[in-house]
Amino acid sequence: MTTLQASAQKQLRQLIEQIERLEEEKKAIAGDIRDKYAEAKAVGFDIKALRKIVGLRKKSQTDRQEEEAILAVYMHALGMIDELPELPTTPAADEDQAEEAA
Repeated sequence: MTTLQASAQKQLRQLIEQIERLEEEKKAIAGDIRDKYAEAKAVGFDIKALRKIVGLRKKSQTDRQEEEAILAVYMHALGMIDELPELPTTPAADEDQAEEAA
């Protein structure tokens, strides 16, 4: 088995220590987030809805629409909804349809 050179050992130790510090910061931030959700709950907000909104805001409108469309198809296939909803078109889709019509 080979051993690391002194400079590589020092670099490795520094990286590990930095990762450990970041993990501690992440833990503290997670605690802060929990506290904010608890605060929101205390004033009457629905936590599940807040978490959903936070997740949705991370996605682009196109990604959200695609996810909703797939969900609707699956729900329709399982008999959970009678008809597929009319899906909104994006400007890019409108351009594609105009090109196909020409």
